[in-house]
Amino acid sequence: MPYNEFLADRIRLILNEKHIKAEEKKMFGGFCFLVDNKLLCGVFKDELMVRIAPEDEHHYLKNEDCRMMDKNPDSMKGFLMISPDGIDMDEDLTDWIERCLEYNPRAKSSKRKIK
Repeated sequence: MPYNEFLADRIRLILNEKHIKAEEKKMFGGFCFLVDNKLLCGVFKDELMVRIAPEDEHHYLKNEDCRMMDKNPDSMKGFLMISPDGIDMDEDLTDWIERCLEYNPRAKSSKRKIK
């Protein structure tokens, strides 16, 4: 499944400007950015996937450009999808990345499988 490489480049630029070292990985059929071994955000087709504080998601879901990542609201708390219209402006994309970075220190890291 292809992902919007231009959007990935925009995210990369924002992280570089903020001097944030991020690991980049193809995951879940898209392209993800990880900070401190924790999923920060990702690109799926033309949408931005963000990981924010679960307690804040209800506030952002009022925006028509924002939806739950999964149709089951209990399964992926704090993971939202942002439509291309919601991140068209650089300042909007930067705001979303900053929300992700704000939550990242509190987010639980994924346990890596030992091979």
